[in-house]
Amino acid sequence: MARDLILVTGGSGFLGQHLVRALTTAGYAVRLLARPTSDLSALQGLAYETALGDVTDPASVAAAVRGCRFVIHAAGLFRFWGRPEEFDAINVEGTRNIAAAAQAAGVERLVHISTVVVVGNPPRGTVITEDTSCHPQDPYQHSKLAAEHLLLSRALDGLPVIILRPGAYYGPGSRYGFNRLFVEEPLRGWRVRVEGGRRLTFPVFVPDVAAAALAALTRGRPGQIYNLCDQPMTHNAVNAIVSRILGISPWRLSVPRRPMIALAALMEAIAKLSGREPFYPLNLRHYIFNDWNVSSDKARAELGFQPTLLEDGLRQTVAWVEQGG
Repeated sequence: MARDLILVTGGSGFLGQHLVRALTTAGYAVRLLARPTSDLSALQGLAYETALGDVTDPASVAAAVRGCRFVIHAAGLFRFWGRPEEFDAINVEGTRNIAAAAQAAGVERLVHISTVVVVGNPPRGTVITEDTSCHPQDPYQHSKLAAEHLLLSRALDGLPVIILRPGAYYGPGSRYGFNRLFVEEPLRGWRVRVEGGRRLTFPVFVPDVAAAALAALTRGRPGQIYNLCDQPMTHNAVNAIVSRILGISPWRLSVPRRPMIALAALMEAIAKLSGREPFYPLNLRHYIFNDWNVSSDKARAELGFQPTLLEDGLRQTVAWVEQGG
């Protein structure tokens, strides 16, 4: 394969490190847009060049895009807690800068990493497809949907953008979100479940997202959105797999919705005084008290998306956590 130059934003992040590894393995030349303070230790041993800058700085973005055939925009702020303006500055305005620079440079494909959770609170008993109506509930979800809207409006003007909506990331490289709730907490002895563990979660192995982004460069249709998710699974089913891998009891303390939300609200009040994210942010309720019955049929058919078996992916994740990841 010709060594086509690809700009990757967010290369130091959870997804970014897997993206860089997949792209260099496939023979692409990779350029990272990275701040001088970015921790790139996870990319040790990989071949890439660095363009210093930040997605919020239009000049550095334009310089980084120059000469690139493709752009994969994986930079973003994802937390369950934070001020709307913080999310908007990176997820909306940063995306606006990337889109403008990519269009001006005439890139062949801009692959944007969004998220399934732009849907908000999915209606019970429904399957979430790319056409499901979106009603975001928290600042992160609002910012990611706003970024999609501005990209799709530019697509009407000829920007060849492809939007990927992954589910809940898991895999080696992060101690947040799904990894913390389903792997690290039981490993440390904190074993709880909400609403009897019957809610559906929507995991996706991070290397599979990287593979889908690579496929989207050549197989994705501009102007289209693709969900990326493993088969939806109940919290109980995930807990059973993790417990088997860890060699612990599958028992979990079942906590009803109201006490859990009350506890989160209390933690949120304390967090406003401390300025630190609470252990259980109140916005987490939008993720764990809903059924995320996500369909990835479109990505399977058009991108060749093939999710890793959850147990195989979780074994790799557990190994990374146990090794001090």
